[in-house]
Amino acid sequence: MSDETIELGGRLPLVDPETLTTTQRDLYDRMDAAMAPWADRMGFQSKTADGRYIGPFNPILFSPEIGGSFLALQHVEEEHTALSGRIRQIVILSVGSVWQAAYELYAHAAAGRAAGLSVDAVRDLSAGRTPTELNEQERIAQQFTLQLAAELHVEDELYRTAAGHFGEKGLVDMVVLAGCYHMVCSLLNAFAVPAPRAAESSSE
Repeated sequence: MSDETIELGGRLPLVDPETLTTTQRDLYDRMDAAMAPWADRMGFQSKTADGRYIGPFNPILFSPEIGGSFLALQHVEEEHTALSGRIRQIVILSVGSVWQAAYELYAHAAAGRAAGLSVDAVRDLSAGRTPTELNEQERIAQQFTLQLAAELHVEDELYRTAAGHFGEKGLVDMVVLAGCYHMVCSLLNAFAVPAPRAAESSSE
C-alpha cells in the first residue's frame, strides 16, 4: 500500500477486503451495491484502488452489525424524508461546519454541488456562513441545524418559524438527518480520518 492509502484510515487500519469475516463481507457487499456507486455519481472517492473503503465506511466495518443498522437508517431516512435534496445537503454541510470533519465536508461538497448548490455556497456552508443564494426556507434550515448543533437547543422563535416552513414531520426528518451526520462526524473525528489529498487541490 502507498503511504497515502495507509494515512486514509487515520487512527484505524483500512480493512483489507481479502480478510473480511462473513458479517463484514455482507456489509461490504451492501456498500458496494449502494454506497460506492452513489459516491461515484456524486464525484468523491469512497474506496482505494485495491478495494479498501475510506471515510466513515472503514470504521463501520469494524462493527458490522451496528454499522449495517446505521446504514439501513440512513437509507430509510433518505427514502422517506420530507426534505428536498438541496435542503438535505444544507443540513449535512451545516453539521459538518460545526465538527469540521474533513472527509464529511469533502464528500458533501460534491453532493451539495450535485444537488444544485454553487461552489461558493458549499464553501460558505462548510464554514458556517449563510450563502447569499439561499432562499428563506433554506436559510431557516441552516439556522435551525446550526443552533441545535452548536448550542444544543433551538430557541422558541426559531422553532416556530421553522415549523411554519417544514411542519412537524419536516422538523423530525431534519433532526434525524442531522443526527445521522453527527454520528458520521463523530466517527471521522474520533479516528482522525482525513479527506483524500486530491481533495485539497480540487476544492481551491
